[in-house]
Amino acid sequence: MNAIGIDLGGTQIKGVVVTEAGAVLQRALRKTEAVDGKGFASVVRELADSLGTEARLGISAPGLAARDGRSIASMPGRLEGLEGLDWTQFLGRAGVVPVANDGQSALAGEAWIGAARGLQDAVLLTLGTGVGGAILSDGRILRGHLGRAGHFAHTCLDPEGPPSIAGMPGALECAIGNYNIRERSAGRFESTHALIAASAGGDEFARAVWLRSIRTLACAVASFVNILDPEAVILGGGIAQAGDALFTPLREALAKVEWRPGGQAVKIVPAELGEWAGAIGAARTAMTNDG
Repeated sequence: MNAIGIDLGGTQIKGVVVTEAGAVLQRALRKTEAVDGKGFASVVRELADSLGTEARLGISAPGLAARDGRSIASMPGRLEGLEGLDWTQFLGRAGVVPVANDGQSALAGEAWIGAARGLQDAVLLTLGTGVGGAILSDGRILRGHLGRAGHFAHTCLDPEGPPSIAGMPGALECAIGNYNIRERSAGRFESTHALIAASAGGDEFARAVWLRSIRTLACAVASFVNILDPEAVILGGGIAQAGDALFTPLREALAKVEWRPGGQAVKIVPAELGEWAGAIGAARTAMTNDG
């Protein structure tokens, strides 16, 4: 049984066809920069139909999924016009089209055929424009009462700091997200990748800014470890593509703040599925959905 997974993003929609064994048979992209909510939904339908009309289909999207899993109930400031859209009804397919948060979908994909396969307890952090995330607990994606579980971006690390988009002061995404790197670097850098490159090239100011972000991230990760006790913390997103420039100083910072009973440190590993994780996870959810 093949399944289709579609991941909704602000600038593009990703679609995949995946087999029951986890082989990705097809990948497809649609650009959506200048498309409004109603037009966006039509692009999703066109993409879904192009990938197959008989296979089960799942949707991955930013925001909080409704309790019945048929729509995104809350999507503040994102993909205007899609909040509350019943995708099962709109797409007109046989069976329910399950809808899940994009971070939770990404971890579902990683748990199936990626960096979290074989694990029972794991945390995913996606480091990009902001910070995404999800929790695997006892082999299941933890959703929580309203779907907020895993929204690590809005963890308070400085009660006097600026608010995140959820209103949380001094939140994690304010310290590591690419969206405010210009502000954090006194106007010198337009992207985190430029900051990291300058740091690697010997720019002491850039190095200080980067290591400050790393220490904040380490404190956040250590806090999540104390709360959730995962086997591994998986890092994905564009900033995680920095490789050793991220992982080496992060592991060094964690060595100073992580509680390590019996000397056991949590594993810090890169995500494996890249930008396709959400779509792959959506396909997996469609396969396992009983609706």
